[in-house]
Amino acid sequence: MARRERVMRMSVEQPLWRALMGYRVLTMVYAIGLFVSAYDEVARPGVTIAYLAVLAVWTLATLPRVANAASCTKRFLAVDLAIALAGILLTRVAETPERIDAGAPTLPSIWTAGAVLAFAIKGGWRWAAFASTLVAAANLVHRSGVPTRDTVHMVLLVWIASIAIGYVVEVARASERTLARALEIEAATRERERLARDIHDGVLQVLAMVQRRGAVIGGEAAELGRMAGEQEVALRTLVSGGMVPVSRASEDAAEGAVVRTVEEPDDDGGPVDLRALLAPFAAARVSLAEPGAAVLLPPSAARELAAAVSAALDNVRKHAGAGARAWILVEDEPDAVIVTVRDDGPGIPEGRLAQAEGEGRLGVALSIRGRLRDLGGTAELISTPGQGTEVELKVPKQMARGQR
Repeated sequence: MARRERVMRMSVEQPLWRALMGYRVLTMVYAIGLFVSAYDEVARPGVTIAYLAVLAVWTLATLPRVANAASCTKRFLAVDLAIALAGILLTRVAETPERIDAGAPTLPSIWTAGAVLAFAIKGGWRWAAFASTLVAAANLVHRSGVPTRDTVHMVLLVWIASIAIGYVVEVARASERTLARALEIEAATRERERLARDIHDGVLQVLAMVQRRGAVIGGEAAELGRMAGEQEVALRTLVSGGMVPVSRASEDAAEGAVVRTVEEPDDDGGPVDLRALLAPFAAARVSLAEPGAAVLLPPSAARELAAAVSAALDNVRKHAGAGARAWILVEDEPDAVIVTVRDDGPGIPEGRLAQAEGEGRLGVALSIRGRLRDLGGTAELISTPGQGTEVELKVPKQMARGQR
């Protein structure tokens, strides 16, 4: 299985940045439209035209600045807010006191809210409160300290909305970091289980064999077997200890939380015939029954399923005795591949599997059930004392295709 980095970005706030870009353009057009509709009533249209020209150039030129949190720097936010505040204060120069008292809109109109919302999305509710407070102060100066009802309503709306959006952004960022950490832990746990399966299928089996053979041979071999047994117990304890690596895969980036996984199936070639992988298991005391047609699965899924069958046969040899017989049945269903491993051994006493997992013997838990779980399948074990054991391994074909 190839190992390569796969990056997944999760960002709740990124759509807010895109919405802000659209809001700034639309409100710029709206401010220009207000001026055009009331051109004959404006006392000094030259001031308004000059300001709106600057506003239009600034808005269009800085659209990339509000595309994400990384490009929306503190310096940009300060200049952006300064342009909004300057437009509010310049309204007293462009308009007559009578029109201002009558409720004439400020030069930037509702474009000002976009500058405040940029603070909210970038820095959270505290930044939003700071920016909206400055806007409120500018509006008070513009109205000579006696704001109209409409002005109060607009200021309160901007203040409350920006703080609410800033708070939501902070909560979203915390949730993204938590989710990224959870996904990282899940990926680390799955990797640990994969390594544990490999260790169980290889190292632990060899250590157990050395322990048994050493006890039979005796002498120095017995001491070697005893040491192998101690190492087997220590390794089983380490494998079943549930260690999770230190966080190294999640981070809080400008585009949102990032999760990196370092394992991804990368099989070359097309599907393989599962029968070819199971054929070597057939022996004098192991019967293999399979369909006449090829049972095609992605390479990684076929290998994992064959490894689970191998682990089941290992359990037959180890626990059912040398004289036990085993049968492998392969069924190719329309939506799944089912492999059943059955033996005529003494069966598994009730509670023995749970006891084995507690002792760190994870053959069934990891080498069989863990493999099938990673494939999106199931492993059902049915055992009756005195009547043998049956293990049914089922892999949905749709899930197996995702292993390519």
